[in-house]
Amino acid sequence: MVRMLVLVTAASLLACSQALLSFESRRGTDPKATLVQTGWTKAARRTGLKSSHSIVLKRHREDERSTVEFNSTRAVGSLSSLTGVVHKTAYYGNIEVGHPAQTITVVFDTGSGNLMIPSEACKDRACRSHKRFDAKKSTSVIQMQADGSKAEFADTRDQLTVTFGTGQITGLFLQDDVCIGALCSPMQFIGATHETAEPFGSFSFDGVLGLALGEMTQGPKFSIMNQLQEAGQLKDFLFSVFLSDSNSEESEITFGEVKTEHMVGDMFWVPVSRKSGYWQVSIEDIAINNKKQTLCADCQVAVDTGTSMLAGPSHVIRELRTRLKVAGDCSNYHSLPDLGFVVSGHVMNLKPQDYVDNDGQSCAVSLMSLDVPPPNGPLFIFGDPFLRKFFTAYDRTNRKIGFAVARHQDTPTWKSAALLATAVSAD
Repeated sequence: MVRMLVLVTAASLLACSQALLSFESRRGTDPKATLVQTGWTKAARRTGLKSSHSIVLKRHREDERSTVEFNSTRAVGSLSSLTGVVHKTAYYGNIEVGHPAQTITVVFDTGSGNLMIPSEACKDRACRSHKRFDAKKSTSVIQMQADGSKAEFADTRDQLTVTFGTGQITGLFLQDDVCIGALCSPMQFIGATHETAEPFGSFSFDGVLGLALGEMTQGPKFSIMNQLQEAGQLKDFLFSVFLSDSNSEESEITFGEVKTEHMVGDMFWVPVSRKSGYWQVSIEDIAINNKKQTLCADCQVAVDTGTSMLAGPSHVIRELRTRLKVAGDCSNYHSLPDLGFVVSGHVMNLKPQDYVDNDGQSCAVSLMSLDVPPPNGPLFIFGDPFLRKFFTAYDRTNRKIGFAVARHQDTPTWKSAALLATAVSAD
C-alpha cells in the first residue's frame, strides 16, 4: 500500500524549500490503531509543573551569492524558482532525547511540523558529520509505525521519505522522551536512516524541531507543543522567539511564556488566517516610507523561524524592485526608504540593511520570488531578517501570532520604536 502525505519541512539554510513527504508501507495498517505510550519514564513523571523554559540559540551565518532552484510540491501549491542572494543564517539550540538523555542540536522551525533527527542507523556522510540518536542506548525508546501503533520485531517498518529540490531524507518512526530544558514529554518523531550530502551535510545543526500548527504534523503525538501541554508542563500554551544579529546579546526561544523584556512597547495579536498549518496571517498592503502602495491587498504572510530570508509573490517583488529604486552601485544605499508590511493596521518596517544585499561593491533587493496560488496565497515568507526586528509569540490556544518591536541592547529604544508605524493612504 502506498499513501501520499503532503506536509512541509524546515526551510532552514535553504530558505523556503518545502517538501513532498511520502511513506511506503508494505503491511496492512489500521487507521484506528491507538498510540502506544511509553512506560514510567523521566518524561512521564514530570507532569503538572506549569512552567516555562528558555533555550539560548546559537547563530551561524554564511553569506553566499547563489541561485536556488526548488522543484518540489507543497501543500499550498507549486513553488517557482527562488533566485537571488541567499543569506545563510541559522539559529539553533539543544534538546535532549531518550533516557539516558542524548543531546541533539535542532533548528526550532515554525515552518514545519515534526521532529526529524539523524539516527545511528544512518551511515551517510551527512549523518556521520552530525550527532546521531542511538536508539539502542535509550531505555525508553519505542519503535513505531506510521499509524501510531507499536512496531513488532518481525514487522516491515513504515518509512517516510522527504524529497527536497536539492536533496532527500528517509527515516523511521520512533517514540521517546524529549526534553527542552526542564520541560519533558514522550513524543513521536522521525529518525533519519538516509540523508543526501547536499544540502544536509553542510548544516551546522543536527535536526529540525517543527513548531507549526497541527495541520502540518504527522499527527498530534508528533507535536512537542501538544505533548508538553497534555503533560501539564506549560505555564501558557504558547512560545515566543527573540533573534539577535549581534554577539553582544543572546537569541532565545521560550516555551510557555512571553518575555516582555524583549519588547519595545506593546504586543499586538493577529489571528491565524488559514488552516494550512502555517503560522500565517493576512497582509493589508505593502508600504514604502509608511505610504500604502496598493500592491498586495489579498496577500498572506507565513512567519517562519526556520527560514533565513524574505520571500514574496514574483509580481510583487518585481514591482517592489522598481519602486524601491535600489542602485546597483549602492550610490543611493543610505537614502533608501523603509519597506513596511501593513498587518492589522500596523506598519512593520524594515530598513535597507534588512531588505538589500550590500557586499560593499554592488547592491540588490534581497527578497526572493515565491508563487503560491489561492487560497493560501499570494504568500510572503517572513524569515530571520524580519524576526531580528520584531519579537514574535505563537499562541496555540487562540491560534494567534503576537508582534512587538524587538528590544536590542545596541539600538536606542526610540529608534526601535520607530519601526512600528501607522500607514498613510496612497495618493
